[in-house]
Amino acid sequence: MLEAGMKAPDFTLKDKDGNEITLSAFAGKKVVLYFYPRDNTPGCTKQACAFAGAYEGFRQKDVIVIGVSKDSQASHRKFAEKYNLPFLLASDPELAAIQAYDVWKEKKLYGKASMGVVRTTYIIDENGIIEKVYPKVKPDTNAAEILEYLNQTA
Repeated sequence: MLEAGMKAPDFTLKDKDGNEITLSAFAGKKVVLYFYPRDNTPGCTKQACAFAGAYEGFRQKDVIVIGVSKDSQASHRKFAEKYNLPFLLASDPELAAIQAYDVWKEKKLYGKASMGVVRTTYIIDENGIIEKVYPKVKPDTNAAEILEYLNQTA
């Protein structure tokens, strides 16, 4: 697991519209980078809608929010349209960023082990350094928890 104080791995991924998103392009701004398992699943939908509901608070602080999963650009587009998601969704089908951020792990569901994304959120500072890590986050409280942290450190 990456830790606070470490340099955040740079990445280049496509957003829902096929535009390239590069972490280093946001130098000078704080970035909330959250990794989630899959579009349109109950937990991921809760988490995305919570970020959408809190988005104005992030925008006021000039914080960039990027959600990353291995879903396709088309899946992200439908997900964003269905739930009116105002932030960036990055598609990582090759698991480049997912593995660089060490969130591809063995998970157990109903006694079966499989590999998947462990829901994790990183706050990356203006210099590209990981400021805070939220491992194994709760989908419905993650956005509020991060906004609260950002309000305390402002």
